[in-house]
Amino acid sequence: MISNSSTHWGSISRGLHWLTLILILGLATVGLLMTELPNSPFKIQVYALHKSFGLTVLALTLLRLLWRWLAGSPEAISGTRLEQWTAKAVHVLLYILLITLPLSGWLYNSASGFPLKWFNLISLPRLLGGYNPQVKQLAHEWHENGFYMLAVLLSLHAGAALYHHYVKKDDTLKRMTGKMP
Repeated sequence: MISNSSTHWGSISRGLHWLTLILILGLATVGLLMTELPNSPFKIQVYALHKSFGLTVLALTLLRLLWRWLAGSPEAISGTRLEQWTAKAVHVLLYILLITLPLSGWLYNSASGFPLKWFNLISLPRLLGGYNPQVKQLAHEWHENGFYMLAVLLSLHAGAALYHHYVKKDDTLKRMTGKMP
């Protein structure tokens, strides 16, 4: 089923979810390693790809939110009030980070005075006039700290899905993998 239903996520939502996860895992791995590369044309290419894939995550996140608004979402699986509140809070924070992390990277790039091209195809405007060391430092700190917050939230999110699957034995994880009866 393409669209979401009251009991499970449709194939579009699932596809966007898992594609975003794959991109984030790749971005995290490259982001942690790329700063150690020696200055070279290869390093410049790695940074450019990191930026392009980060912007892709931003676009996919906005598309996910639009699709969720249009297609709705399954009803919450029963749980305690604390579980319901925590699930909503983690999802909201994940979406905030999936938007603000790419934006902080874009701002960092802009404040560094570098041009930004998405996969060397589309030039993107600077988010501010040009080189600005104060904004550059702030954007870098947000990008780095935001990444660690995202890692913690993704761990909580995955842990909760596994908890629901193996301990509570409900359909939470099955709804996102498409393994519904």
